[in-house]
Amino acid sequence: MPELAVQSQGLSKRFGRQVAVDAVDLAVPRGAVYGFLGPNGSGKTTTIRMLLGLVRPTSGGHTLLGRRMPDRAAEVLPRIGALVEGPAFHPYLSGAENLRRLDAADRTADPGTCTARIGGALDRVGLTAAAGKRYRAYSLGMRQRLALAATLLVPRDLLVLDEPTNGLDPQGTREVRALVGTLAAEGATVLLSTHLLAEVEQVCTDVGVMHQGRLVAQAPLAELRAAATPRARVTTDRPVAAAQVLRELGLTEITEAPREVSAVLGPVPPEKVVAALVHAAVPVRGFAVDAPDLEELFVSLTGEGFDVSG
Repeated sequence: MPELAVQSQGLSKRFGRQVAVDAVDLAVPRGAVYGFLGPNGSGKTTTIRMLLGLVRPTSGGHTLLGRRMPDRAAEVLPRIGALVEGPAFHPYLSGAENLRRLDAADRTADPGTCTARIGGALDRVGLTAAAGKRYRAYSLGMRQRLALAATLLVPRDLLVLDEPTNGLDPQGTREVRALVGTLAAEGATVLLSTHLLAEVEQVCTDVGVMHQGRLVAQAPLAELRAAATPRARVTTDRPVAAAQVLRELGLTEITEAPREVSAVLGPVPPEKVVAALVHAAVPVRGFAVDAPDLEELFVSLTGEGFDVSG
């Protein structure tokens, strides 16, 4: 069992009779980019707020960086950077001035390096040119970038990012993904809450899937992919005969179309399927093995669609 940066046991939250989060057992390995995935309203943000001590859980407990929360919050929270439910800054101050105020409130930050660290954080999120611009004149994407810069003012062992690409244009989204990869390469653990499958595919090593307040799947992304069931697809002008061959081979969930037959491949080697079709004199115009993509995989887990754009 790898060392865990985030671990929860039975973490739950009720609001009256409504169960927002139901007995969630998170296990986020250190050094991972953990995609915390689920449709909007699935309980991701409430879970994150409990992890950070912003909301008291109804039941259950958790640790961050190996420290029990909230008992060790004063010790562990300075090592965590978080972006939750969008940024909040003083509108009359510039981006750099807002970061300076935040840095001054951090007792663990070195005042002597403040200016250099603010400049570095703004540069990493592409806001150097807008450092002196008042926050109220920032676009939504610029505000999101500034919030990310705030999490980078000092080195962090754990970054908790709730929808960090919200409001960003495609270029900004790509830059944030690259930044997440860089932070992980530098040794940080990243918990990335998102409903965008593209973010998961491109940057995440591990995945947890939320649905209606419950954690319905949790595993390394490669393991989830490997568990997906591939289908054999045969293009032929004799679909009935092809379907019979697949049936005799033990393939299941066979579907027929006018010029195509597909079935769950299971343990049967693809080359054996092709050989059997040829032996049965079934003309094979095309043959492919289709593995379910992430969208199909997660829809099968939740019964809901995801936003695959971004």
